[in-house]
Amino acid sequence: MENILVISSIFLSITIILCMIRAIKGPLAADRLVSINVIGTKTMVLISFISFILEETYFIDVVLVYAMISFIGSIGIADLIEKIGGKNI
Repeated sequence: MENILVISSIFLSITIILCMIRAIKGPLAADRLVSINVIGTKTMVLISFISFILEETYFIDVVLVYAMISFIGSIGIADLIEKIGGKNI
């Protein structure tokens, strides 16, 4: 079971890097916002995998705090996109 989690963590890390490329390259601000949300979600899953691998429960608290920060950041970026009219940032 641990091997599956390690392989899944490596795969998730690779897809996070691809999403970072999309966030940098994205032609529209909305593309960047979606990429950042996907990165945040995948990071939470990655931290959860690490929590299970290391058998430490306090990482779940870290995931919850990270989720709240990610949500607040997404609202802030969406507000910025609304103010500029969806143009490039």
